[in-house]
Amino acid sequence: MSLLENKEDLKVLVESLNFKEKVERSMELIRESYLRYGNSLVVANSLGKDSVVVWDLAKRVNPDIRGFIVTTRFKPSETVSFMQQTVARYPELKIYKNDAPLPEPELYKSNPDLCCDLLKVEPVKKAIQEMDVKCWVTGLRCTEGRTRTDFNEVEERDHGLVKLNPILIWKEREVWQYLAVYQVPVNQLYAKGYRSLGCAPCTRITSDENERSGRWIGTSKCGGECGIHTRPLKARAKHV
Repeated sequence: MSLLENKEDLKVLVESLNFKEKVERSMELIRESYLRYGNSLVVANSLGKDSVVVWDLAKRVNPDIRGFIVTTRFKPSETVSFMQQTVARYPELKIYKNDAPLPEPELYKSNPDLCCDLLKVEPVKKAIQEMDVKCWVTGLRCTEGRTRTDFNEVEERDHGLVKLNPILIWKEREVWQYLAVYQVPVNQLYAKGYRSLGCAPCTRITSDENERSGRWIGTSKCGGECGIHTRPLKARAKHV
């Protein structure tokens, strides 16, 4: 049976598969999807540890696979630098950014949901439109935090747009194991103690067990989502 149609219990797979088996499963998911969607399969690269693992896996499957990066005006300088280095190495990664004026300069304080919608969700919509994406590949993992436990390896939230989450069942230590084994460069913010990366005003270092607990601290979004994994993406993007 194709892994794309597989209905195995993901919680069982998280604990039962070893590192090598998870890597092989992830590559097979990407391989089968690329055979099905060809150039319409595109990797979303957030420049975080999980995304760079997925990008490396995808390039091992086929070096012609394309990708896109969504960045914002609030990204830390370390992330901007890492983005520049990554794009210099992989020019097939296209950068999307919304530079339009915000309703207020510090919108992330008064309305973080709207801020994420304008600066992250809208550019993703534009990327999907412009790159003619039928399958987008993400680094989402079900062990990251409370908001990511109910996703599947293959999803179709928007009609005609499949989302592939090839490392969904990986644990955090397995992500770092892959990065070490294959010597994949990562954002230098991890060396400072961060475990999940976002925009500078909305990301903190914490000692909480939850990987994403440092995101949007002090707001209703604490440890939550920016919206790209929870909102429709096929609707026409607003001017970005």
